Amino acid sequence: MWPHVELSPASLAAIGWPTDLPAGWQDLLNAHPGTRVARVVEQHRAGYRVSQDGIEAFKVESPPEWTRPRVSPDIRAGVGDWVILDGLRIVALLPRFSAMKRAAAGDHYKQQLIAANIDTAFVVCGLDDDFNPRRIERYLMLVRAGGVNPVVVLTKADIGERLDEARVMLDALPDEDVAVIALNALDAGAVTALKPWLGEGETVVLVGSSGAGKSTLTNTLLGESRMRTGAVRAHDSRGRHTTTHRALMRLPSGACLIDTPGMRELKPTGEEAQAAVTFNDVDALAAQCKFRDCKHLKEPGCAVTAAIADGSLDPARLQNWRKLHEEVASAALAKVESQKIRGRRPNT
Repeated sequence: MWPHVELSPASLAAIGWPTDLPAGWQDLLNAHPGTRVARVVEQHRAGYRVSQDGIEAFKVESPPEWTRPRVSPDIRAGVGDWVILDGLRIVALLPRFSAMKRAAAGDHYKQQLIAANIDTAFVVCGLDDDFNPRRIERYLMLVRAGGVNPVVVLTKADIGERLDEARVMLDALPDEDVAVIALNALDAGAVTALKPWLGEGETVVLVGSSGAGKSTLTNTLLGESRMRTGAVRAHDSRGRHTTTHRALMRLPSGACLIDTPGMRELKPTGEEAQAAVTFNDVDALAAQCKFRDCKHLKEPGCAVTAAIADGSLDPARLQNWRKLHEEVASAALAKVESQKIRGRRPNT
């Protein structure tokens, strides 16, 4: 245990401790003198494992309020979070400066934290039957909404079955300030290709569907076969969940990498600003429509439907743009209703 919590040891900097503390951190640290700080590196149903150097990890206990059945999952710590410890018990969660979240599957509104305090998200998609432009657009929305920099990583470039199709779809992404990297996840050259985002102290999360090559890429970046990998089904390129839980690992480059299980559902939480649904080509066309409240259906003078008619805009892209806007609005209403219901319930 170290005497002054505000003076972080060099080991913490190795796993992403920020040089300039985010707002609110110092006040919270000062309120807990004689304690220590650690980062959550694994989250399990039974509890957490944390680390202070990215090398050794140890189990800690959750605060009692986190174990109550009606506590919202998004206020509990997740992988990437910084926590204050008193002995082997978490006593406080430091505010997040970024977070990637989604709405949990099911009829009842809940949020699920994917990763916290991250700088970059590698949206991993295979250039086989895993390639799905609409899913990439959905990932980009969730990543941006959390204040995280997205990078699209196309794996299986050595196979290249969908490379031509991918080039057509991804031509629009540079206009949206999204880097696109095509690579072979088994090739050591992947480390060089992704080096700009893997600097010392940086935190990166890998997201994508099962079979996209996340675990293979993780092993390549680690320089060792630490993560279990599996074959994909031939008819749809889907894989089994070889990664069963989120885990933060320190890379040889000095960056921290969070690997995540494959995700099939990517529902917005309702906290996303409409600006997070960034389709610069659609938005630019919408600004040219004759009517300000144009719905881009059958209105006269609609630049969006004109672009679809002349083939310069993919109808599926417009459909996804509209669908994501509608889902964000619907999720926002569901969140408000959930908060009302929770507020009427007695504390448990």
